[in-house]
Amino acid sequence: MIKTIAPFFALLLSMAFLLMGNGLQGTLLPLRAQLATFSTMEIGILGSSYFLGFALGCLRGAAVIQRVGHIRAFTAMVSVASTIALAHVLILDPGVWWPLRAVTGFCFACLFMIIESWLNERATNQTRGLVFSVYTIINLTVITIGQMMITLAPVSGFTLFALASILVSLAAVPVALTRSPPPAPVQSVRIRFKHLYRLSPVGFVGIFVVGMTNGSFWSLAPVFAENLGLATSQIAIFMSVTVLGGAVGQWPLGRASDRMDRRRVIIIACTLAAIAGVSMDLTNHYWPPAVFLCAFFFGMFTFCLYALCAAHLNDFVEKDGFVEAASGLLLVFAGGAILGPLIASGLMRYWSNDGLFAFTAAAQASMAVFAFIRTRKRTAVAQEDRTKFADAIRVVQTVSTVDPTAEQKLSGTPRTSDKEKPAEMPSPEEPSK
Repeated sequence: MIKTIAPFFALLLSMAFLLMGNGLQGTLLPLRAQLATFSTMEIGILGSSYFLGFALGCLRGAAVIQRVGHIRAFTAMVSVASTIALAHVLILDPGVWWPLRAVTGFCFACLFMIIESWLNERATNQTRGLVFSVYTIINLTVITIGQMMITLAPVSGFTLFALASILVSLAAVPVALTRSPPPAPVQSVRIRFKHLYRLSPVGFVGIFVVGMTNGSFWSLAPVFAENLGLATSQIAIFMSVTVLGGAVGQWPLGRASDRMDRRRVIIIACTLAAIAGVSMDLTNHYWPPAVFLCAFFFGMFTFCLYALCAAHLNDFVEKDGFVEAASGLLLVFAGGAILGPLIASGLMRYWSNDGLFAFTAAAQASMAVFAFIRTRKRTAVAQEDRTKFADAIRVVQTVSTVDPTAEQKLSGTPRTSDKEKPAEMPSPEEPSK
C-alpha cells in the first residue's frame, strides 16, 4: 500500500491542506456573518455564491489550465484563494463577501480539477481504487479537522481567518516542489443534459435534490446550530458528527444498492434522511442533546445519496459516456446547490430556525416519492449488468473537465446494449473507463 501511495504523497498532502482550510472557512464564514448581523437570506446567498463560482470553475477551469499549465494554474489559484480568506475579515459587508465567495468556489474547482486529473493519470487500473479510497478517507478526515479548528480562537477575531489562509497557502508547497511530471492537457466534453435525464430520471433528479439539500446544509447548518444556543465547540462537533455519519453510511448503503434495485435504496435513504431532518427540528425544542444523534443519522443517509444516484445513472450510461455523465452530474449538483440555500434561507427568515431541515426533509421526501413512481414505470437493471458502486464512486469523486458548448464529438460508437459495462474508471486520455 505504501509503495502504491508514495508517488501521490505530494498531491494528497496538498489536497489535505486545501480541504482543511476550506472546511474551516465553511463553518467560520456563516458564524462570522451571523455575528456581523448578516440576515439569514444574506448568509444563504453567501452559500449559493460559492457553488455558483464552483460551477463556473468547472466550466472555465480547463481553459485556465490549458493556458498556463497545471503547476502555474495551481499556484495562482492557491494564491487567490488564500488572499480571499483574509479579505473576508477586512471588509464585513455581504455585497463584498458574495463575489469573494464566488471567486473562492472558482479557485477550488480549478484546484480539485488539477489534483484529481493528476491522480487519475498517474494511477493505473490496478491502483486507482486504492488511490481514490485513500483520497476519500483523507477528504473526510481533514474536513472534520478543519471544522474542529473553529474552537482554536474566537470567531470574532482575525486568528481563524489567518489560519485558513495559511492552510490554503501551504497547499502550494508540495505541488510546487514535486518532481512528478504534470498530466497531459485537460480535455473538454460536450454535455447533453436531456440525454442524461432520459438515461436515468431518478439519477438526474436525485443529483439535483442532493445539491439543494447538501448546499443548504453546508451553507446554513452552522447558523442553525448557533441559533440553538450551542457554543462554538458544540457547533464544531455538530458539523463533524454529520460528516462522520456520512462516512459511516457510504459503504453499507452502497453495497446494498449492488444487491437490489438501487432506486429502492435511494427511496430508503431519502425517507430516513427526511425523518432525521424532521427529528432534528423536533428534538431541538423538546430534547436538545438528541440533535447530535439526529445529525449523525442525517449525514449517514444524506451524504451517500450523490454516489447512489450517480451509480444508478451509470448503470445506463454507454461505454464512451462516463466522462460526460460525471461532468454533467457535477453541474446538475452545482445548480441544486445554488438554488437550495436561497430557498432554505428564505424559509429560515420568514418561518423560523426549523426552516432549514423542514426544507431538506420536504426535498428528500419528494425525491423518495418520485423514485417510487419510477419503479412502477421501469424495471430494474439486472444485477450482473450494473456498474459496481465502488467503480461509480471513483467516477463521481472527480471534478471532470466540463464545457457544455464544446463542439468536440464524443468518441466511440453508439451504445448497443445496456450490458456493455466497463470495469474501470476512465483516465483523461482514455474516456472508455
